[in-house]
Amino acid sequence: MIAWLGPIGDVLSSSTMYQSMMRFAIVLAFAAVGEWVAERAGTLNISVEGMLIGGAFTGGVVFTSTDNVMLGLIAGAAGGAVIAFVQANLSHRLITDQFVVGLTLNLLVMGLAFFLDDHLELNTSVATVWEIPLLSDFPLIGRALFGQPWPMYLIVPVVPLAWWLVFRTRWGLEVRSSGENPQAADVSGIRVNLRRRQAIVFAGLCSGLGGAVLVLGQISVSRWESGHVGLKGIVAIAAVIFGGWTLRGTLLGCLLFGYFFALQQTLPVLGYRINSQLASALPYAVALAVTAVFATRTRQPRSLAQPFVRGLT
Repeated sequence: MIAWLGPIGDVLSSSTMYQSMMRFAIVLAFAAVGEWVAERAGTLNISVEGMLIGGAFTGGVVFTSTDNVMLGLIAGAAGGAVIAFVQANLSHRLITDQFVVGLTLNLLVMGLAFFLDDHLELNTSVATVWEIPLLSDFPLIGRALFGQPWPMYLIVPVVPLAWWLVFRTRWGLEVRSSGENPQAADVSGIRVNLRRRQAIVFAGLCSGLGGAVLVLGQISVSRWESGHVGLKGIVAIAAVIFGGWTLRGTLLGCLLFGYFFALQQTLPVLGYRINSQLASALPYAVALAVTAVFATRTRQPRSLAQPFVRGLT
């Protein structure tokens, strides 16, 4: 037991650990916030992984062609939205099974990305780091919170925007109604499947932007590979479940999973040897355990993952 105190103390006192945790948590948050909106509308958006990959790939392509980070971020958001548009129309216009569509899109986008990655040389670049004076000098968490590459700070407007849309607009009220009681919402004149499609597109924009941020605001290597996304979209879904379908809980879940992603990278840097396979599996094992525990102990939207057909109850 005492032997573990040294590594635990080193990890907790490492500023590198907190910086890495925030970078992973922010990328997860882009996807998780969008997924939270989609699930409040009643859609279990399995294709969020494909949206992240699509955003990362299109962002990398545009950045390689233009050497412009902002254009790469815009392209990434658009790439995620295109995949979301396909998911939305297949799931809520043709009423195809949401799980089948999501898994198929993930495999399709992943396969395309791996195929094109072999034929394209995509460059990556860590954007300019913005250090906020005084705040970035705080011990341990200063640089983690206030000394990140500037694309990371885009999560700051995304979170309140999602909250405002869901809780302070008529659109958000209709989205929540579509997720809770779509038949009653339909009787009230709400176009349930349209609102669900719109929520998925919003999730695609957020996830695509998160993928582009991963490429242009985090990866420090010179060449991007499709494997860098690493099933973070699936972990983002787990963060929504962990958070009990609340926004603050979802963000807390992103921090939790970001911690374990960072842990597998930080321990070797601190000089501790750990089985590489175990370290790679750790975040996903935690996500699986969290999903198994919290999925049955928190209240999900009542019509989550249930297709809506007018006149059917």
